[in-house]
Amino acid sequence: MMTALDEARAAGTRGEVPIGAVVVRNGEVIARAGNRTREFNDATAHAEIVAIREASATLGDERLVDADLYVTLEPCTMCAGAISFARIRRLYYGAQDPKGGAVESGVRFYASATCHHAPEVYSGIAETEAAEILREFFRERRD
Repeated sequence: MMTALDEARAAGTRGEVPIGAVVVRNGEVIARAGNRTREFNDATAHAEIVAIREASATLGDERLVDADLYVTLEPCTMCAGAISFARIRRLYYGAQDPKGGAVESGVRFYASATCHHAPEVYSGIAETEAAEILREFFRERRD
């Protein structure tokens, strides 16, 4: 999760909403990313999606069955769907997102009967630090 927090900070430095994600397989980081929606002019360039794309390219497979994803904020519906379709084994996330989250907040994507694959979910990992990075980013924008 520390690597995901570093990616979140780097995203914030670039002017992106500071969210970071890391894909790990067999104890090795195979992909890492921060949000890049503004940089790429792409609404789908969330940290999770960018990291999943990079991991899939690295492994040459769209299925990441033995991989775990660490992300600093609860994934939105789009990212929860991508995690499901990529067959991520475990999802670890930091801060909850009551407005935009879709794992334990909002639509609870993985609890849906139409969800093809639900990863094991572990929330609250480095939650205080992940939330503070976001709070500080938006505080600076307001000031």
